[in-house]
Amino acid sequence: MKYATHPLALVGVVVLAVLFGRIIPAWTLSLATVAASKALVALGIVVLARTGNVSFGQGLFYAGGGYGVALIAITFGVTDAVAQVLIGAVFGGLLGLIIGPLIARYTGIFFGMLTLALSMVLYGALVKTTILGGSDGFNVGRPTLFGAVFNDPREADFMLYAVSIVATGLAGIFATILFRSQFGLTSLAVRENNLRVEYLGTSANRIVTINFVIAATFAGASGALALMAQRHIDPEFAYWTTSGEFVFVAVLAGTQSVAAVFVSALALELVRSFSNLYLPNTWQLVLGVFLLAVILFLPRGIGSLWSGKKPKASPRPDAAIAEKGSAS
Repeated sequence: MKYATHPLALVGVVVLAVLFGRIIPAWTLSLATVAASKALVALGIVVLARTGNVSFGQGLFYAGGGYGVALIAITFGVTDAVAQVLIGAVFGGLLGLIIGPLIARYTGIFFGMLTLALSMVLYGALVKTTILGGSDGFNVGRPTLFGAVFNDPREADFMLYAVSIVATGLAGIFATILFRSQFGLTSLAVRENNLRVEYLGTSANRIVTINFVIAATFAGASGALALMAQRHIDPEFAYWTTSGEFVFVAVLAGTQSVAAVFVSALALELVRSFSNLYLPNTWQLVLGVFLLAVILFLPRGIGSLWSGKKPKASPRPDAAIAEKGSAS
C-alpha cells in the first residue's frame, strides 16, 4: 500500500482539512460543506458503479435520511450534529436494505430507471403528505455539537464544515479500503462478467445488494448534513434533478479514485457559484459546457489525471524465451 494513501495518512489529511477551515474565508465554509455533502452521495454512486450499475434515484435515500433526522429531532429533541449524521446513515441504510435485494437482479438501464421511479414515488408521497409540510416542507432547529450551542455565525458554519469534512473523510477512507479488499475486487468482477462470478460460487446479487446498501447509507448521512446546513427540508430532496446532480458529480470523478469525488464536488460548487454570480441567466449552460469538456478531454473522469496511468506490463515468459532463442 502506498504511503500517500495509507489509512493513517488519510486520517491526517482529514485533520488538516478541518484545521484549514480556520483560515479560509467565511463564505467558503458553506460552499465546502455543501460540496462535502454532495461528494458523500456521489461516493456511494461510485461504490455502486463498480458493480456496473448506476443509481439515478439516490435522492430517495438522501430525502429518507433527511426526513428521518428531522422527525427524530422534532419528536425527541435530538440536536447533536454527530448523532444526526448517524441517524441519517441508519435511515438511509435501512431503506437500502429493504430496496436493495428487490432490484439487485436488474442491471443496466433497467436498474437506473427503477431507482429513479422509486425516488419519484417518494417525492409524490411527500408532496401529498400534509403532516410533513407537503410541498413546502418544514424547518428544524439549529444543530449543536456535544451539548455546545453555536450562536456566532462563523463558529456555527465552522462546526458544520468540520462535521461534514470528518463524516465524508471517514467514508472516503472506508471506500479506499473497500476498493482494495477482496470484496472490492469482486465488485469489479461482477461488472465485467457476473455469470463467471456466479460460477465461482459467489452471488452477484449479494455483491450488488451490499454495494447498494453502502451507497444508501452514504446518501442518508448526506441528507442529514444537508438538513443541518439548510435547517429546512422539503420534497425537493427526493426530486429527480437532485439525484441527477449526484450522478453529475460521479461522472466528473470517474470510478478510479476516491479523492476525485471530493475534487469534482468542490469544482462543481465553484463553477456553479461563480457562474451564477457573473452569468445569472445562463449558469446552467456553463455547467453543461463544463461537463462536456470533462467528458471530451477526460473520458475516464477527473480521477484519471493522477490514477489513469497503467503499470508497464512485464514481458510474458514465453515471449522472453522466444527472444532468447532468436538471439542465439
